[in-house]
Amino acid sequence: MGKKKRLIIPVFIPFGGCPHQCVFCDQAGITGRSALPDAALVRSTIEAYLSTWEASGGKGPREVAFYGGSFTGLPKEAQAEYLSTAYRYVKEGRIDSLRLSTRPDYIDPEIAAGLVGYGVAVVELGAQSMSDAVLKLSGRGHTAARTRKAVEVLKEASISVGIQIMPGLPGDTQETVLYTVEETITLAPDFVRIYPTLVLRDTPLDAMFERGEYSPWTLDEMVAVCKKAAALFKAAGINVIRMGLQPTGELTAALVAGPYHPSFRQLVEGA
Repeated sequence: MGKKKRLIIPVFIPFGGCPHQCVFCDQAGITGRSALPDAALVRSTIEAYLSTWEASGGKGPREVAFYGGSFTGLPKEAQAEYLSTAYRYVKEGRIDSLRLSTRPDYIDPEIAAGLVGYGVAVVELGAQSMSDAVLKLSGRGHTAARTRKAVEVLKEASISVGIQIMPGLPGDTQETVLYTVEETITLAPDFVRIYPTLVLRDTPLDAMFERGEYSPWTLDEMVAVCKKAAALFKAAGINVIRMGLQPTGELTAALVAGPYHPSFRQLVEGA
């Protein structure tokens, strides 16, 4: 019997389309990439994954995922180049759909309609928090209202929505984190990701930490609040597809402080 698991082909776009320097962000350090890929690299990445998948008899859904940055904030020409390169495989029947990540304030009806035209089926929104005070302290440059509007627009376009949240941001308390969870539940996303806030080298949050202006949460504190968050999402029927950052050598090298554990999800579930 052939394999049935899902194939996700990752294409990383570090800082792509993002004019903001959020206090926590070091995408180049996390992904190990600092330059934007060109269309040739996108093609070669897709071909490499597909050839291995097809040779092993893979039969499950196949998806190209543009991770990192704020995809819909890229110049329109760059967006079209990436999407058209990947969409060719959709038209050929070798890929089923596309997925991308972006900011809530970079979604509107025109953008959503364009994404549908290129076979984009899933958009992940980096909401991070639903507290306007926390968003402001974190340098996000958007409000919780923009997240609510973006979810509405995507759903009207029949695009599945994922929401990423980051407990432990500047100004966060257990109460604001659980408020974010409750507000996220009211948006009824298709899934969520929970990324505990970490202090990464050479970020504004690193400078705040060095000046004593930010105290990272302890691992025990983060596990406790994420246990409550996970229970609330489960009760609402919303799948938490990831808790904690994937352990990589780049992340380990960039990590300064914070509630990091390579098996964070297992800690939460064990609690």
